[in-house]
Amino acid sequence: MKEQEIVKAILEWLTYKKIFHYRNNTGAMVSEYKGKKRFMRFGSLGSPDIIVFKKSDQGAIAIALEVKRDEKAKQTESQKQWQDDFETKANGKYLLVHSIAEIESALI
Repeated sequence: MKEQEIVKAILEWLTYKKIFHYRNNTGAMVSEYKGKKRFMRFGSLGSPDIIVFKKSDQGAIAIALEVKRDEKAKQTESQKQWQDDFETKANGKYLLVHSIAEIESALI
């Protein structure tokens, strides 16, 4: 299964379960305007594929989901840094996931 297919399946599952979330699109592109090329980056470098907000006894908790195709796929250095910042500075929960089954117990 391709990574994008796993992301799509997780997004559909989150919607079905009525768990508040959004797809965190990131990337870069080159565009041209009046003969000049421009490089544009969108999203935060290293940020995860999906952000989830879940109610807890202590209030809302932010959960970052970084989706990987299989167990062999590794995080980039920028993803590791983003995870560290998210967990230490924002007290968020970060999950490296490969399927819906891996997030079910963490979110329900």
